[in-house]
Amino acid sequence: MVKFGVLGPVVAEDDRGAIDLRGPRHRAVLARLLIARGRVVPVGMLVDDLWEVPPDGAVGAVQSFVATLRRALEPGRAPRTPARLLVTESPGYALRAEFVDAWQFEAAVAESGDLLAHGRAEDALAHLQAALDSWRGPAYSEFAEEHWARAEVTRLGELRLLAVERRAEAGLAMGRAPAVAADMRAHVSEHPWREHAWQLLAVALYQAGRQRDALEALRTAKAALVAELGVDPGPDLRRLEADILAQAPRLSATPSAAPALEPVVAERRLVGRDRELGQLTAAAAEAADRREFRLALVAGEPGAGKTALVEALVRELAAAGWITAWGRNPEHEGAPATWPWIQLLDGLAAVTNIPVPDVFAGADDAVAARFHARRRVVSHISAVAAERPVLLVLDDLHRADEETLAQLTALIGEPVHRPVLLVGTYRSTELSPGLAEVLGRSAGSEPARIYLGGLDRAEVGELARAAAQREVPEEVAQIIHARSGGNPFFARELARLFDTDGDATLHAVPAGVRDVVRQRLNALPGPARTVLRQAAVIGDDVDIDLLTGTEEAVLDAVDAAVLLGFLVESGSRLRFAHALVRDTVHAEVSGPRRSHWHAKAAEALERIRPDDVEAIAHHFLLAGTTATAGRAAHYAALAAQRAERRFAPHEAARLWEAAIAAHDRSGATDPRSRLDLVMGLVRALAITGDLAAARVHRAEAITAAEALGDAESTARVIGAFDVPGIWTTNDDPAMSEQVVAVTERTLAAVPEHLVAERARLLGTLAMELRGTGSDRGREAAAEAVALARRLHDPELLAFALNGRFMHTFDRAGLAPERAQTGRELVELAADRGLVTFEVLGHLILLQAHSALAEFGVADRHAAAADELAERHELPLVAVFTRWYAAVRDAAAGRVAEAEAGYRAAAARLGGTGMWGVERGTLPLALLCLRIQEDRPSAVDLAADWGPFLPWVRPLGLLDAGDRDAAVAAARAIPESPPDLLREARLCLTATTAVRLGDQAMMEQTYAALEPAAAELAGAGSGLLTAGPVAHHLEKLATGLGRSHAAQRNHRRAAEIARKARR
Repeated sequence: MVKFGVLGPVVAEDDRGAIDLRGPRHRAVLARLLIARGRVVPVGMLVDDLWEVPPDGAVGAVQSFVATLRRALEPGRAPRTPARLLVTESPGYALRAEFVDAWQFEAAVAESGDLLAHGRAEDALAHLQAALDSWRGPAYSEFAEEHWARAEVTRLGELRLLAVERRAEAGLAMGRAPAVAADMRAHVSEHPWREHAWQLLAVALYQAGRQRDALEALRTAKAALVAELGVDPGPDLRRLEADILAQAPRLSATPSAAPALEPVVAERRLVGRDRELGQLTAAAAEAADRREFRLALVAGEPGAGKTALVEALVRELAAAGWITAWGRNPEHEGAPATWPWIQLLDGLAAVTNIPVPDVFAGADDAVAARFHARRRVVSHISAVAAERPVLLVLDDLHRADEETLAQLTALIGEPVHRPVLLVGTYRSTELSPGLAEVLGRSAGSEPARIYLGGLDRAEVGELARAAAQREVPEEVAQIIHARSGGNPFFARELARLFDTDGDATLHAVPAGVRDVVRQRLNALPGPARTVLRQAAVIGDDVDIDLLTGTEEAVLDAVDAAVLLGFLVESGSRLRFAHALVRDTVHAEVSGPRRSHWHAKAAEALERIRPDDVEAIAHHFLLAGTTATAGRAAHYAALAAQRAERRFAPHEAARLWEAAIAAHDRSGATDPRSRLDLVMGLVRALAITGDLAAARVHRAEAITAAEALGDAESTARVIGAFDVPGIWTTNDDPAMSEQVVAVTERTLAAVPEHLVAERARLLGTLAMELRGTGSDRGREAAAEAVALARRLHDPELLAFALNGRFMHTFDRAGLAPERAQTGRELVELAADRGLVTFEVLGHLILLQAHSALAEFGVADRHAAAADELAERHELPLVAVFTRWYAAVRDAAAGRVAEAEAGYRAAAARLGGTGMWGVERGTLPLALLCLRIQEDRPSAVDLAADWGPFLPWVRPLGLLDAGDRDAAVAAARAIPESPPDLLREARLCLTATTAVRLGDQAMMEQTYAALEPAAAELAGAGSGLLTAGPVAHHLEKLATGLGRSHAAQRNHRRAAEIARKARR
């Protein structure tokens, strides 16, 4: 668990120790999110908070800060898995922290109030001392003057002062008056305007036998308040002075803290209602300060937590010395009229010595009796409140009888002039006419009105953990939040279901929730229930146009459902209040009826909103009949294409699969239409990272297309696979040979005037012939780029540029040329919204600038690629950026970090489907790291070196002492494939040549490597590096006896190494 500290400079630590939070702006982002206490901070707000005048690229900088913080806070997070701590949530970011020292401090101060109230001063003192010891300096010390931090810094500072004063109270209760006097003397000298602190100092001095000093302290306080603020001391200080002069017996006990003078900290056991509890405590403070009646009204739907909120208020005010009483309106008939008021009066009698009056005494008739009864209740409450402030709670006012509401009206109309807070709770979905009238009449008294909406995602997670009494994974908390709509009761029931039955039941409806919803359903008229069931079948959002029945009947049903809280209005839209409500209603509809209603909804949408292809496809697919299957396939394909355009590849893949299944179910016999659907699926699967499935479907589609004997159809199928590629080795050579053969035949048959089709076929040839060294692939790439430029087709040009990139590895030292291609791709793709090609461009630039040891630039492209990948669900991008992070460490000389990074990145390669990367890359990276550091190669030939074995075998044999075999193996080293690791292989050959002293091999390798003298060997792959190429050229030149060349390369290697370590 990551622990955050803000009571001093902002710090973080985990089980391994302190976490490096990087620079001041990284720390500012973290501090800003901590102050938000789990709530989302929009990106625009972060920009405004970080800079007085935001620079160009400020949003990108914030994204970079966040990415760096995520790596620091969750170093072990698997690629493409959602962040657990620093999460992205529209329109910005949130920090889901579990431990913050300030929060622990608040909880300890709150607990100390309870402990003092229950006479446990020793425990309170221990809590407070430990809490105060957690302060390392001013809160958020490096940001205390920032406008966004001031309020929180002030709040925590005030809370610390409260803790100091409560520690004094505990000390007095334990008979430690001299020590308390010394502490309070220092405290008031720093904070001379805190009256309660002066009160504690005076009592401590008095209890220490220093009556004269106590009186002098009170006079000093009075003089300071009058001279500096122009106000007289409050009643507590004035009363204390009189009591000291009279040597009142009560001074032998500790004075209670004045609740109106200091903030009260809410217990954190009440989840997600800090703001609402603060509103209630503010109303209580106002009642106490002004010594007058205040009304607060708490509304919300069933299960929103109204009672829990007020219970927390009762605990808090009781601990502060308030008299509290509670009256509940009964759910069932049979209770006498005004039953809640009877409960309230009995509750007051239980904690005071004031007898309850006979409220009906002396009445002449019924009307007069009610009048006098109400007056006597008001008078009694006033008498009780003369002693101490009073909190009255009337729970569930939506069930209140007329007499109960009449008594409430009497109290509102003729309020007592005493410190009384009356809190009423009611369901906003079950407002009775009588209560509506009372609420209208209460407007003149300006009550505090609080509506309890749903909890946010973080709060639901906290509630779920409390309900399950164990850790709840973030993804489970997200599901609970989505299905409960943030309703605390629903969320708690789901969490308990998860705790007992596991996450497989998260999409079920808990029995308790189901019973509550069914009970409420019975309150709807029969026709309204039918309309609500149809709405549940149609979806979470209720489209009135799709509901069957007369317009008036549908509107009546909707009105009834809104009034009872089944549906809620959101702007101009209607939706179910909770997924659990909808699921419960939906479960009451039979399968055939659901199918029929889905078909009817789809047909209605075809008429009124024909462009809403996603909704039409959804309903036709769920109708699931043979009669509707053809239309389901058609609309699902249209929806899949739209998903591709808005870059939702997972959604597109789901829709393509559904379209194929519907097409097959319809009995359609046109193979061309099915091929189009299959190639759509292939594209989507490749983008989502399911490369193995994409390969299988693509091979089958190409074979089927050629069998049709239609060159144009075949060209369309081949050209449909325009997914970007970064790795320069084909992972399935046999399939590539098949695709090349079919493509060449198709190209020969396609007419010259079909320029776009020919360009795509040429681009496909370039992609499939990558890594072969074929002139045909290079020529095809050049021709495809020329045709695409002629057509002014950005998407086609991006695909063609990808093909050209694949053929820029014919010799060493071509990183600058690849950088040029990458820049054009980024500019082109960003301008046209071609996200996958924009990511490709950033990865190419990452590789090229790594090769040139320009890691500052490479870092920016890595962050940009990661940001796009996270936003658009591109799982394979992290494969490269994780390897790049290790390369960064290796180039900077951080050997241990680089080795750990290589191993971690390799551990996540399994299952990616990247066959050309998985085998041999880790041992090769570790070998290059040793070679870079001029350490013994220590090659283990038993390891899986994959395709790199021919270049490694000579070194392994030399390490084993078998020189003759090493010489034979060196002579068998093949020409390096034209790919991303050409320079790395050449450096391995250089190492072998130098160790063997093979002049001819050294000469040949020197000539091959020299064009890359300004690069880092292998870094152009983004996967590994063997250090500066110039370092290897220096060794070769030395072996060849070329001292001037060796010196020149030595200087060049040192400069590149320095550049890489910046």
